[in-house]
Amino acid sequence: MADDEVRRIDAYWSAANYLSVGQIYLLDNPLLREPLRPEHIKPRLLGHWGTSPGLNFCYAHLNRAIKARDLDMIYIMGPGHGGPAAVANAWLEGTYSEVYPDVSLDAAGMRRLFRQFSFPGGIPSHVAPETPGSIHEGGELGYSLAHAYGAAFDNPDLVVACIVGDGEAETGPLAASWHSDKFLDPVKDGAVLPILHLNGYKIANPAVLARIPEEELVQLLDGYGYQPFLVSGDEPASMHRKMAAALDQALNEITDIQRNAREGRVSERRRWPVIVLRSPKGWTGPKEVDGQPVENTWRSHQVPLAGVRDNPEHLAQLEEWLRSYRPDTLFDDGGAPVAPLRALAPEGDRRMSANPHANGGLLLKPLRLPDFRDYAVPVGRPGTTSSEPTRALGTFLRDVVKANPSNFRIMGADETASNRLGAVFDATDRVFQGERLPTDEHQGPSGQVMEVLSEHLCQGWLEGYLLTGRHGLFNSYEAFVHIVDAMFNQHAKWLKVTRHLAWRRPIASLNYLLSSHVWRQDHNGFTHQDPGFLDVVMNKKPEIVRVYLPPDANTLLSVGDHCLRSRDYVNVIVAGKQPALNWLPMDAAVAHSTRGIGIWEWASSDGGADPDVVLACAGDVPTLETLAAVDQLRQLFPELRVRVVNVVDLMRLQPSSEHPHGLPDRDYDALFTTDKPVIFAFHGYPYLVHRLTYRRAGHPNLHVRGYKEEGTTTTPFDMVMLNDLDRFHLVMDVIDRVPSLGGRVAHIRQRMADRRLALRAYTREHGQDAPEIRDWTWPY
Repeated sequence: MADDEVRRIDAYWSAANYLSVGQIYLLDNPLLREPLRPEHIKPRLLGHWGTSPGLNFCYAHLNRAIKARDLDMIYIMGPGHGGPAAVANAWLEGTYSEVYPDVSLDAAGMRRLFRQFSFPGGIPSHVAPETPGSIHEGGELGYSLAHAYGAAFDNPDLVVACIVGDGEAETGPLAASWHSDKFLDPVKDGAVLPILHLNGYKIANPAVLARIPEEELVQLLDGYGYQPFLVSGDEPASMHRKMAAALDQALNEITDIQRNAREGRVSERRRWPVIVLRSPKGWTGPKEVDGQPVENTWRSHQVPLAGVRDNPEHLAQLEEWLRSYRPDTLFDDGGAPVAPLRALAPEGDRRMSANPHANGGLLLKPLRLPDFRDYAVPVGRPGTTSSEPTRALGTFLRDVVKANPSNFRIMGADETASNRLGAVFDATDRVFQGERLPTDEHQGPSGQVMEVLSEHLCQGWLEGYLLTGRHGLFNSYEAFVHIVDAMFNQHAKWLKVTRHLAWRRPIASLNYLLSSHVWRQDHNGFTHQDPGFLDVVMNKKPEIVRVYLPPDANTLLSVGDHCLRSRDYVNVIVAGKQPALNWLPMDAAVAHSTRGIGIWEWASSDGGADPDVVLACAGDVPTLETLAAVDQLRQLFPELRVRVVNVVDLMRLQPSSEHPHGLPDRDYDALFTTDKPVIFAFHGYPYLVHRLTYRRAGHPNLHVRGYKEEGTTTTPFDMVMLNDLDRFHLVMDVIDRVPSLGGRVAHIRQRMADRRLALRAYTREHGQDAPEIRDWTWPY
């Protein structure tokens, strides 16, 4: 770069640094128009300085490249505590004031900008949903690179600059994320430019990648499939030139890779560029404080100068630090950035803080969905034929894939076929850029199915894909979706916040399909048996989460269609993949799914009158066992009035005051009564149903059966017996809770217990369930 260009970009960097420091410290006197006094300082000093100057340095240089090349680029900040930098650059570019007019581009707006940061009623210290240009919640480390690749998929003109912090680089999800380059198609996808920022330290410890020999680091990145460009030093002018050169080389490489691939000249996988930026932690901040080194040490991580209000030396040092950026040359008399500074920023949507891809709802287009009714499983008499529910859904998803070739993807940890969604491979391949062999099936350089044995990557890719305006589905074995509990938490929090930001447009919902579930993982054993993700989901705000437990194939099709059409939710669908009885024809399934809960009159024997007992169920296996119990009760107690209530939408159990889908008390009471025993067979942990219903009038009468952490490698029916969810135990529960049955029930109860023992013995001798269990169908 020419000297004058170096000076201009250095001035922009200085302005961003000044604004970052001001956010951490200043309550007033934002432009230092008067000497700094204690009352100008925030009473609590919160925030993080150490990573901010490096983030500002990258941002300034990426802006130069955007203007020079007219790039469509977004910026992902992996370092969790880089909030001041993101906000500073959004304000410098004018976006912040457009989104929040009260934070105007002048002295008054700067004062508000500073005051709100890490302040009651203000904004967080990390890169949060409130920050224009962000799709990445920096509060939890490890997911930036996966988000970046998710944003790039099916976005051929987008470049995603992803700053990977050296602390973040130590996490398992980030380590796996480097492999995302094997799934990026240079023909139909955009590009990711990782910038590995080595500033040497985390909160209190050295960073691993900053302390290994440079040759070893280069070999590591080379082994991941990247071409590293190295930038290191601490002298600003020299570093500006080095960074500009490296960035130009990296962007030239990206252009060359994409052009050759798109013109068909190169078929083998090329090494994508990565920039390794090594700069001091807390760069341009205080060198020493109280005789201790600060810049380029862990002491610069958070607030280098503490107690500024009470320590005159620290106050003077802070003023010297702030004035070292020469704010009088960076901001005009009104407090706005001077014209030469504003000219360095891109304009309109080319600003990274205003790029529509960072507010994906602006770009979201509805999916083209076939009519799910066309995929219905024929049902004559309920419970007499069987099908594999997820296989039926797979045929529907096959045609969703066909109709939406550039804005719908399915993510899964090598389980799409295992979960019986294999029909989608009639329409697409699994995308894979690595070596492919003749023995591989459905592997191609591009595709709409993405499989990698890392739930973290599946979740991160899908989040990045959704947040930039597309649609998708994550299918997983139920027990192992727990791996992304924390990632789900972060995404749900993101959605909760964005619902209250008018400028953030709704995005497609995050859809989970959990199959290979707890009750049909009997062959794999105890490690694969855990329905607890439902409990995690239910902890989130009710306006965000939805949980569906369709009892058969047709209800699954109806629920699946609904979830793919929804916005700004996390939808969790639990559905079995094994052959299961069909209960409802399609019209009835649609009505039942729409209600979310209802009486199955064809299975009930209350004749429309008050029942003696209510048998409720939620989930495919609990539904089977409930109806088999009803069959037993009809034979044993033909006079007993039994009502069967099936729950598809778990949120219907809550009061309407607690969840938008909740039933009003009068409707709940009409279904379950207020004074009759309710035996509830539930897919998950029983406590969850009690959590949802504890305010209901009939709650003292509610007895829930579900998974109680008993499991092993066994048969399907022995699995339900281990957890007392089986049909015979449900009959025993009815006997124990319906006094009107009288004393004659003792013999029947003993007979039920004996049947359990006999059926368990049968499994131990024959290795499978008895024919009366395997072959049972609804006889009425």
